[in-house]
Amino acid sequence: MSQDATSAGQPVGIAGIGAYVPERILTNAELSAMVDTSDEWITTRTGIRERHIARPDQAASDLGAIAATRALESAGVKAEDVDLIVVPTITPDMVFPSTACFIQKAIGAKKAACFDLEAACSGFIFALETGRRFIESGAMNTVLVVCTEKLSSIVDWQDRGTCVLFGDGAGAVVLRRNTAGGRGILSAILGSDGNLAHLLSLPGGGSRNPTSEETLRNRMHFLKMEGREVFKHAVNTMTAAARKAIEQSGLSLADIAWIIPHQANMRIVQAIADKLDLPIEKFYVNLERYGNMSAASIPVALDEAVRLGKIKKKDVVLMVAFGGGFTWAALVLEL
Repeated sequence: MSQDATSAGQPVGIAGIGAYVPERILTNAELSAMVDTSDEWITTRTGIRERHIARPDQAASDLGAIAATRALESAGVKAEDVDLIVVPTITPDMVFPSTACFIQKAIGAKKAACFDLEAACSGFIFALETGRRFIESGAMNTVLVVCTEKLSSIVDWQDRGTCVLFGDGAGAVVLRRNTAGGRGILSAILGSDGNLAHLLSLPGGGSRNPTSEETLRNRMHFLKMEGREVFKHAVNTMTAAARKAIEQSGLSLADIAWIIPHQANMRIVQAIADKLDLPIEKFYVNLERYGNMSAASIPVALDEAVRLGKIKKKDVVLMVAFGGGFTWAALVLEL
């Protein structure tokens, strides 16, 4: 698709936001009846009090389609005008086709090209930067990013170290040339270190360890995490990425109205705030009600903060994340 000459040179920004979380809420008290844990243990170590869990008949694409529809409505964009659908997810409906194709069918975005993107919890920022570059190149005009996760399908409900952390949900944004005069996406930092891949992974089911009686017996189809090491690397990489993104944007920390971190653990968020010498009140955090929704965490928080009137038009927002891979990312934008 050729770029409209009138939009050339305009920044790329978020034109609409939408989110969806399943209706069922799983509390810490309920988890305490499933594994050897307690509300106090979970809350003091993570800050999480409850999380949303999808129905058995809901797949990631079902959650994502609802969020996508809401984002399109927010932007005033029709599904048939979407040029590209990018879906960051670690819980696809199936190995293939892509979850993006299922969402395309569900919302009727007939002309959109579709693909999934896998950067784990950093996926939203990776996808924003990908969509931005497609639009800036003139190849696309409208990009729909849909982060959708059904993490309840891959957590080991016998492992108290991981099952208490995660929830299900979806968040979506529409990216377009910003015709309202805002500055849109100002900078982005993306990074990865495959040497740390073993810290957070789902080892079974791929070509390395195809499904077998052995992989099932060894519970290799559930998420595995080395919590202490993940914590350390998450704090360091997110802090460094945040600083680089701010520097690249030409702004300073004082210009940032809100920081939306990946919603993994309150201790991680507090550690980042301390390293950046910022008050925790400058961080928008909702993990106590949703847990870690991987790639969906930041867009769900963004949608909520905008709906509540906390983040307003022209506010400069810093988003920062880390995830399995090991991946990390930070992005500065003016809404």
